[in-house]
Amino acid sequence: MNLKKKPVAAAISIALCAMAAPTWAQQQAAQPAEDASVQKVEVSGIRASLAKSLSVKKDASANVEVITAEDVGKMPDKNLADSLQRLAGVAVRTDYDEAEKVSMRGTNPDMSLILFNGHTVSGGDWYVADQGSSSRSTSLSLMPSSVLNQAIVYKTSQANIVDGGMAGTINVTTRKPLNEKNSFGGVIRAGLTYAQLPDKTSPDLNATFNWKNEDNTFGVITQVFKEKRYSRRDSVSRFAYGASSGWDVINTSTMLGITDASLAGTGLKAADLNGVRMPGSMSSEFVEGVRDRAGGMLSLQFRPNKDLDVTATGFYSEMKAENNGRLTSGAMYSMLLGKNDPLGGVTASAANTNSNGQRVYAQIRNPVIVTETTMYGQQLRVLKSADIVYPAGTTPQYVGNSEGFFREGAKATSGFLDLDAKYRVNDDLTIKSLLSITRGVGTTKGDQGLTYARYGTGISYALNGLKDAPDSHYIGAGSNTVGLNPDGSGYKLVGRTISGIRTVDKESSGQLDAEYKLDKGILQSLESGVRFADHKRQSGRWSPAFKNSSLAEPSGSGVIPYPGDFGSDLGGGSWDNTGFSFTPEALKAYMAANTKTTTPEWERRVSTEINMRERQTSAYLMGNLEGERWSGNLGLRWVRTQINAQIPTPIPAGACDRTEPGKPATTCAAFPGAITTAGEAQSYYDGVPFNPKSGILYYKTATDRSFNNLLPSLNLRYELQKDMIARFGASRTIGRQNYNVLGSGFGTPTCDASGCAVTGPNPDLKPLTSDNLDLSWAWYFKPRSLVSVNVFHSKIDGYVKTGGNPTGATVQLIDPRDTQVKTFSINSSGQQGAKISGIELSYEQPLWGSFGFQSNVSRAKTKVDDGRPMVGASEWAGNLGAYFENDVFSTRLVANYRGKYVNSSTAPSPTANSQGLSVINGVAMPTAPTMAAGVTTLAFSANYTFAKNWQVSFDATNLLNQVRAQYRYSEEEQQKVDVSGRQFYLNLKYKF
Repeated sequence: MNLKKKPVAAAISIALCAMAAPTWAQQQAAQPAEDASVQKVEVSGIRASLAKSLSVKKDASANVEVITAEDVGKMPDKNLADSLQRLAGVAVRTDYDEAEKVSMRGTNPDMSLILFNGHTVSGGDWYVADQGSSSRSTSLSLMPSSVLNQAIVYKTSQANIVDGGMAGTINVTTRKPLNEKNSFGGVIRAGLTYAQLPDKTSPDLNATFNWKNEDNTFGVITQVFKEKRYSRRDSVSRFAYGASSGWDVINTSTMLGITDASLAGTGLKAADLNGVRMPGSMSSEFVEGVRDRAGGMLSLQFRPNKDLDVTATGFYSEMKAENNGRLTSGAMYSMLLGKNDPLGGVTASAANTNSNGQRVYAQIRNPVIVTETTMYGQQLRVLKSADIVYPAGTTPQYVGNSEGFFREGAKATSGFLDLDAKYRVNDDLTIKSLLSITRGVGTTKGDQGLTYARYGTGISYALNGLKDAPDSHYIGAGSNTVGLNPDGSGYKLVGRTISGIRTVDKESSGQLDAEYKLDKGILQSLESGVRFADHKRQSGRWSPAFKNSSLAEPSGSGVIPYPGDFGSDLGGGSWDNTGFSFTPEALKAYMAANTKTTTPEWERRVSTEINMRERQTSAYLMGNLEGERWSGNLGLRWVRTQINAQIPTPIPAGACDRTEPGKPATTCAAFPGAITTAGEAQSYYDGVPFNPKSGILYYKTATDRSFNNLLPSLNLRYELQKDMIARFGASRTIGRQNYNVLGSGFGTPTCDASGCAVTGPNPDLKPLTSDNLDLSWAWYFKPRSLVSVNVFHSKIDGYVKTGGNPTGATVQLIDPRDTQVKTFSINSSGQQGAKISGIELSYEQPLWGSFGFQSNVSRAKTKVDDGRPMVGASEWAGNLGAYFENDVFSTRLVANYRGKYVNSSTAPSPTANSQGLSVINGVAMPTAPTMAAGVTTLAFSANYTFAKNWQVSFDATNLLNQVRAQYRYSEEEQQKVDVSGRQFYLNLKYKF
């Protein structure tokens, strides 16, 4: 263990020394001559940014947090999410050690609204699972931190803020050319990025130019960026195919190999193992890829006089993120159930094991059982280690899978164009307008892979600490290389898959606002406005057709081994960290040789499609108030949300004929809207007669729902004394449901003695509303200094409850038992209440001249009516940062902590069992979510000005090289550990 700590200690030591070392070297430069003319000190860089942020925060009526980028590059942040996570009450979701999704006050990212220049911004997701989840959260991985002028995080709402941020709203503003100091200037930054785990270096380029005329009436800012970073993630997990994925319980009535005889010498009987929780698999996976981000921004500002100000801003970013890797997984449940299905199936129809003509069941030997206390307080037993083996003499049976994949053409784009105008009609009346369009696209051209089944006679494992890889190895399975051995052990190709996905999110909006100065008693002015937004969301998959059913082996030249250092940072004792993969070129060549051209319509998978339109209309009136030592605002916002969805609905089998590719579309009298041209991933092999009756066809069911909400708000600010401010906020906010719970397709029809049911969306889900109270105290006791306390409480109505709740709606489908059309009740998401209560503490202060620090900690206690934890909610979060800065050198060391939380997609499936019940040992208890363990990250930044206008910077992120862990009911049930390595950035900057 000491060896593991040395790199961490070294990294921290280097960073601390770098912060302290410049002090003595700059003493002469830092000490001014004894002359009255130099008593005025003008701060810049980090100190100026902190001063401006606190100034905005201090003067605001609402409770806000502020980031102001006075000098780009002074923080170890590469995108806007990196910067926002430094604020009290803000946490981020991190993928491959790059912050992406932002959440506030212990909530899911979907409950926070991110605005750019006052309007929403659409963002495509780069990762295939996020592309299909249809979340409302905005991925900030496409937004480099250099576009930031200022970000204001509204923790309390007010009537003139765009609705939709139930937990809070973040408004990011970009720079305006007429606010620049110089008529012509800019920044050019070029450098290199080194990613430690993939051991690759890539270039970075970021340039900004601004110009304005001498009259300061017209100006232009343009920015371009090209940033590339390689990534790799090593992980071990419980993921596997079929029923072998995750955790479940031992059942000796179906796992017939577990007998008193097989447990001889252990002191246990077979009955003692019933109900013991055990992992379904021991799996390992590596993924490597690239984040190639490029884009730019252009802003034009025209201010011919003091009364008119017009700004047009355009932004576009594209991130290419192709990735590939390998999964090796076990199948311990299949082994214990005596099943030999090569993809892990355990249904009655799945293939059974066969050794010398006999069905065989794996046994459990050398079991070690511990007792856990779940997050809900129940006592459960866990099989911490065991040998899962077949009886002696058994021929090799199915023991797991291996999958090589390549996500070709994975990328995301985001862009917007806005026109912002402000006109002062007279001394009392000012009118503002904002028109914007935004569009984001997430695409994966080909999510393709080959699947192998592995054959052997056993698996041995032992779970270690939460953040250490388990000990594990396969028994009688041969080496971890392609191909079968003469005795039947080894690997056999059993599956292939290729599909694509595209998600398009776009919105056009317009708003008109007016402020009229009254100055009548405590009422200083009135603000009013209207806004309309037309939002569209479309998503769907497609699948090319294979030429035939034969599974030809790929060329051996494309096979590559796992990286030699795979898993070296994951700890653990003895585990199989070997394996094989395929080059992206080999997988692409295989798919090209085995698929054929049909039609785009045939490749379509209607069942996966989301097609929604959402129109938002709002109007507000707000009064700005001011009295002696106090100020604030009181307002009311009216919001109307109209949702139209086209829901994929299955047609009873055989009711309509499917159209063969290239032929005229057939019609269906029984279902005139049937989409007969879509293949729905049905086979279409060469030389095989086309069957128009195969598979399920779909039509689209239109839904139309409207919801009206009134959102009152009150904010009060009171000066207790000079530089000591108290604030009170009360408001009602809304958050709209994720697109998938409103408009995804039907699936999983089942019938039993009690009737028939099918899962599906619930278009009747109303928007979430939250009644919020906020009380804060802040003392700005010195320049760039603050100590503050903030307590808050939110009561949420309409929090989504997944788990297949009856909706009362029905649909006509076919009963799979007798092929008769029957009425199916629709099970979908429901709604319930939730509460959030919390406290935030902040303290920041300059120390010893050029030194200073910032710190904050927050706690948010969440409670959902059904007792389950809130998805994405961390109870604890905190930041601690120290900085040093003088005229030529600045440096920062920043630690960030996020506590444990439910690690789910930000848009859980409408029928997922995340809030359902599981029966264990005959007792119904809440289903175990997948929890992400708490994690601390450390980042470092240093900037040295070595000549006039020239600066060199060095940044490092993930210095601790943290292992991220996930678990289920308790930390005894480790689900996954992964590591992504450190990243280092070296840049040369020229400012003019």
